[in-house]
Amino acid sequence: MTGLYAGVDLGGTTIKVAIAAADGDILAQDQVSTSSHLGPSAVLNSMGDVIGRLKSQIAATSPLIGVGIGVPGLVDIETGTTKFLPNLPTQWRNIPVGAILQQRLGCPVRLLNDVRAATLGELRFGHGKREPQLTMAFFSIGTGVGGGVALKGDLWLGPLGAAGELGHQTIVPDGPRCGCGNRGCLEALASGTAIAAQGVRLMRSGLAPALHALVDGNADRVTTREMTAVADQDPLVHEALVDAAIAIGIAAANVVTILHPDLIVLGGGVAEMGTLLTDTVQDVITCRVGMFPTDQVRVERSLLGEQAGLCGAVALAMKAAHT
Repeated sequence: MTGLYAGVDLGGTTIKVAIAAADGDILAQDQVSTSSHLGPSAVLNSMGDVIGRLKSQIAATSPLIGVGIGVPGLVDIETGTTKFLPNLPTQWRNIPVGAILQQRLGCPVRLLNDVRAATLGELRFGHGKREPQLTMAFFSIGTGVGGGVALKGDLWLGPLGAAGELGHQTIVPDGPRCGCGNRGCLEALASGTAIAAQGVRLMRSGLAPALHALVDGNADRVTTREMTAVADQDPLVHEALVDAAIAIGIAAANVVTILHPDLIVLGGGVAEMGTLLTDTVQDVITCRVGMFPTDQVRVERSLLGEQAGLCGAVALAMKAAHT
């Protein structure tokens, strides 16, 4: 059956929506404020409104036959029910999102954790498009650190849809407390938030004059991007970035030891560090994996960038329509 697919990337601040054709080409897309303080019902109404508006804009007679939604937390992938979205008010416990939107839109709706959705996007429309049997691990490194794993071209989700939480492996046993309750998680050491905190500390200590000048002393403007821009001028900023990259490399080396993937994909805002990140991660894998050669394990940035989650939601919509 031919038709159109809607992909939705639900974030804490924005809802991104795309309408795609059968070949995956995005025909229309838009984003609106999540306004999560209004509650789940209002957010879902807004989501449905945007899907309907975009479909009408492309003046297509083809029906909408599948919807995929990436959500920031834990979902019951069988029922399409959100279980725990930690960064949204009320945490969306036991909200039957799939059933609500299926009734409104008249087509199958499937949900997936947002980073697992991004992994699916990379698998179907990014690196995996050229390698259908790809085994890969995807690290999404932004405000937090999420992940996903694909085995021989298939997304591996585990019994709860939670497999691939690569950001919550322990890197330093007695390290800083993570939001998940553990200590020394990769997220606590090398997320964009953690890296920026190191930049702010250096700047306020007078140890990063170039960074201070770049952001006019405004700590709120310090991100990985600004730190990367002055890394050649502020040696301690460069050191902080390398330390974070080494932590990510250790996490990647752990994954390589367990899975021996073809590819490690780095996405999210921290990936904008570029070769400072990818080369460091590659070197750490080489140094730390001693049980087998790793010269065939590639480390590359996401081909989809910020669109990975939305593309993954479209791929999920296709699954919804044809299963």
